[in-house]
Amino acid sequence: MRKKKLLEEPLELELLEKELKREKHKRKYALVMKSTVYTLITVAAVAVLIATLWLPVLQIYGSSMTPHLADGDIVVSTVGKQFKQGDIIAFYYNNKVLIKRVIAKSGDWVNIAENGDVYVNDVLLDEPYVSEKSIGECDVEMPYQVPEGKWFVLGDHRSVSVDSRNAAVGCIGTEQVVGKIMFRVWPLKYIGPIE
Repeated sequence: MRKKKLLEEPLELELLEKELKREKHKRKYALVMKSTVYTLITVAAVAVLIATLWLPVLQIYGSSMTPHLADGDIVVSTVGKQFKQGDIIAFYYNNKVLIKRVIAKSGDWVNIAENGDVYVNDVLLDEPYVSEKSIGECDVEMPYQVPEGKWFVLGDHRSVSVDSRNAAVGCIGTEQVVGKIMFRVWPLKYIGPIE
C-alpha cells in the first residue's frame, strides 16, 4: 500500500505540473492575443486618421476626366491649398466630390475660343491631356477673370464636363477643396503617380 501511495504522488505531482504549465500557456496566449488586438485597432485608427486628414482616398465617378482618369479608378490625394496650373484637384460641389484640372488662379483672365482652345492671360495653353477640344456647356461670359481666392477648373473631357465654364459650379474656393490628386491605386495595371 505504501508503494502504491509513493507511485501515486509523483503521478499527481506530474499532473499538477502539466496543469500549471497549461494555465501559464493559456494566460500567455490571452496576453499575446489581447496585445495583438490592441495593436491592430491602433494601426487601423491611425490609418483612418491619416486617410481622413492627410491622404484622402477617392473613387472616380463619371467621364469628365477621361482618358486621364476613368470611371471606377481609385486615387489618393494630398490635402493642400496651393495649386499650380495643370494640377488635378478634388473638391466638394452639391454634396459630391468632383475632380477637375486647375486652369487658372486668382486674378488670371481665361478665354475659351469657339474651337475649344483655352487661353490664360492671352497665352494659349498646351493641353496634351485633352483628347478632344470643345467649348462645352459654357454660360459664363468670356474673357473671364478668376475672382480672388478661387481657381478656374476644367475637366479633361471638355464636351461632357460640368466645371467652371458653368455658372452653377463656378470657380472653386479654398473651403471646397479636398486635395490634389497624386497617385492612382486602382486598377493595378495603371498604378502610379498622376501628373
